[in-house]
Amino acid sequence: MKIKDLRSMQTKELESRLSEARLELVKLNAQVAMHTQIKSPGQIRRLKRSIAKMLSIINQKKEVASKE
Repeated sequence: MKIKDLRSMQTKELESRLSEARLELVKLNAQVAMHTQIKSPGQIRRLKRSIAKMLSIINQKKEVASKE
């Protein structure tokens, strides 16, 4: 997901997307642990980066809100 798109979202929406992404990551990690073939090996990496982006933006928004 693009940073521009994430920044335009509200905090609540970001948090819901974050929980969905974390759930998907758990499912993919379970597939890897069971030695099943996943669709795209790079999918885990992209998902982890998306989670990190979401967390960064959520923290930035909270920091701005606390300063005001």
